[in-house]
Amino acid sequence: MTGMNGQPHWLQWLLPTVIRYLVLGAIALLMLLPLLWLVSTAFKAPTEDIFQFPPQLLPQAPTWQNFVKVWQTTPFGRYLFNSTLVAVLTVGLNLVVCSLAAYPLARLDFRGRDSLFTLIVATILIPFQIVMIPLYILAVNLGLRNSYLGLIFPAIASAFGIFLLRQAFQGVPKELEEAARMDGCSELGIWWFVMLPSVRPALVTLAIFVFIGAWSDFLWPLILLDQPEYYTLPLGVAKLAGAFSLDWRLVAAGSVISIAPILAFFLVMQHYIVPTETGSGVKG
Repeated sequence: MTGMNGQPHWLQWLLPTVIRYLVLGAIALLMLLPLLWLVSTAFKAPTEDIFQFPPQLLPQAPTWQNFVKVWQTTPFGRYLFNSTLVAVLTVGLNLVVCSLAAYPLARLDFRGRDSLFTLIVATILIPFQIVMIPLYILAVNLGLRNSYLGLIFPAIASAFGIFLLRQAFQGVPKELEEAARMDGCSELGIWWFVMLPSVRPALVTLAIFVFIGAWSDFLWPLILLDQPEYYTLPLGVAKLAGAFSLDWRLVAAGSVISIAPILAFFLVMQHYIVPTETGSGVKG
């Protein structure tokens, strides 16, 4: 079969598809180039020129010495522990607080519910830089400066998390909730045994966002901490520039160390982002 211009139909379909994927591939490669350069620089020896043009992405003699030097000469193990502790606690507390706040906004009827939800969502528009100084003053007054709790408390709850879980809770069939009440389950029990298992994909999605935000946060730890034993990885990587007179190989090695856990966490958690058949136990 041929088209009106005499070309086969498969060719008319193939050419636009190939062009589309070539354009998308070029854009993806352009976005990945900085990351590829970072990883390549982390494995390059001091004798290699990391700023040559065109860039040489494959190291001539790959070496782990940059990682070894960073780990041995700076307390990167401590930074890794701090970041892990802060990120894990932030994710756990955020999921609990946001789900507890989202459940009544989605399933309970009370005066001002919609107005309250609108007000909460509107706070997403407020940049962190506006509330940064009040948060810092509050943290100092509460004695949270140079502490793990001080790093965690601004992210314990988030308007985005409440919005995401509220929308997920609204998709849970009411029959499940009513059946739980008939069995004598309390509102807290319904939240724990019915609602949370039903919105697992939303919980995992929120956990990924919160983990990445807590792990990569730089500004809040920068203004809250002045004791190195509480530094997180972003602060540790920033300190590498001064500690080694801006040796980009060491800075790149530290950056790779800080990025690797985020990638690992995402790869593990993405398998849990699957549709949950909340209606499978409801007979129509």
